[in-house]
Amino acid sequence: MILSGDIGGTNTRLAFFSETGGRLRMEQELTYPSREHSGLYEIVQLFLSQGSVKIDAACFGIAGPVLHGRATASNLPWIIDASELSRQLGTESVWLVNDLEAHAAAIDDLSPSDFVALNSAQSADGNAALIAAGTGLGEAGLYWDGTRRRAFPCEGGHTDFAPRNDLEVGLLKHLLQKYARVSYERVLSGPGLKNIYDFLRDSGTEPEPAWLKEELEHSPDPPALISAHGLQGRAAICTRVLDIFMDLYGAEAGNLALKMMATGGVYISGGIAGKILPKFKEPTFLRAFTAKGRMQPVLEGIPVRVVIDEKIGLIGTARCATLRRSTQPAVPTR
Repeated sequence: MILSGDIGGTNTRLAFFSETGGRLRMEQELTYPSREHSGLYEIVQLFLSQGSVKIDAACFGIAGPVLHGRATASNLPWIIDASELSRQLGTESVWLVNDLEAHAAAIDDLSPSDFVALNSAQSADGNAALIAAGTGLGEAGLYWDGTRRRAFPCEGGHTDFAPRNDLEVGLLKHLLQKYARVSYERVLSGPGLKNIYDFLRDSGTEPEPAWLKEELEHSPDPPALISAHGLQGRAAICTRVLDIFMDLYGAEAGNLALKMMATGGVYISGGIAGKILPKFKEPTFLRAFTAKGRMQPVLEGIPVRVVIDEKIGLIGTARCATLRRSTQPAVPTR
């Protein structure tokens, strides 16, 4: 049985998968509040206590870079070490992967109903890319090896934010008063939604209604509130935030497509996409995605899909485990 994990700042999800004829099947899944536990192994122990299952391999997706089998969780006070986990679990086949690498690895395990197409371009062989805005901004690639696509991680969400017009120059200047350096993650994430809102308010570009100011002051999740009001059209400032967010999202997705030469497709996952899916269907995202000058015809031929399967992280870590088990040496136990 394959133990699969998707580690998030709010929740950690674990699942068992079986594999038959190359196809993965989820057998069990449980979710745990991450911050109520001292570390990943404590949660794994709770999950394993639900029954007696032999683990053949385990893989866990972590937000942030994984270096030499070791990772520091981006939004948790956890240091996770694959060799230590292998010792604790009693199996050598344990791996850590970047969470977006796991998302990318799952793409070919999903069915057509797990995607929402944003354009009419058809899937083709070739490299692909995945971008996901959530608590942060994640990116990953899939290279075409002549037979199949193979996922690999990157930290493209932390590259420098490049404004394209006067409004975005103003946004950059506003953020430079708050941060020593401004990456795309500062504008394309949950906190990024709030950063855009604060810029529009503080610059006087859009007025903040008194009722909205009060709601935000008492809200446990201001970005979600801004998104909800923007989708419902209840406040002009919130609608403008979403419009700018989608414009930036499309532009960075197009940047990623060019860097990966992603003729096989660009996929959008992450916690925000599903919540604001109607905005992706408006012209703003694709217009920014293709606005690359002489490269516009290339971008217009790339299929763009939103992933709506929320289990993509678990499926992807299970797939990563099966691929690594057949091609890579396991982590030796200490």
